[in-house]
Amino acid sequence: MRLYLAPIMIQAGWNKISNYDSTIAWFAEGLEIPFAEVLGPIAMATEFLGGILLLLGLAIRLITPPLMITMLVAAVTVHWQNGWLAIADASSWLANEQVLQAAEKLDKAKYLLQEHGNYSWLTSSGNFVVLNNGIEFAITYFVMLLSLFFTGGGRYFSIDHYRFLKR
Repeated sequence: MRLYLAPIMIQAGWNKISNYDSTIAWFAEGLEIPFAEVLGPIAMATEFLGGILLLLGLAIRLITPPLMITMLVAAVTVHWQNGWLAIADASSWLANEQVLQAAEKLDKAKYLLQEHGNYSWLTSSGNFVVLNNGIEFAITYFVMLLSLFFTGGGRYFSIDHYRFLKR
């Protein structure tokens, strides 16, 4: 699990770091997070450095709580209003009104692309979807991090395993 989560966290942290000023502005103005100038860099470092620690299997039980907090903050401040689904799927029993409306928009977009674009080229890498940006991924990552908190970095492929083996 940690090897799956590591690149996700590293990329999320790197995206924020590489767009530092706009990230801080988004935290402060868009998400209305208090003390964004302090909490923003903490979130960036937690995701980026936490991802590296996950990759190495180092200090897993120390880094997972801050990463879990980051996922909960993301779920509540960014994703909560969009419901559960990350990808809009009108056939899902978890579909809310926003997701149901997305199906109509997706059909219209496909029609426009088929009529006025190179649809076969545009879909050669996969189907078009509408991102709903719900809490699904943030909560899934939270649960995975919670599991790592209790199980640790794993045997054989984590620095923690060998570090504690010598004690």
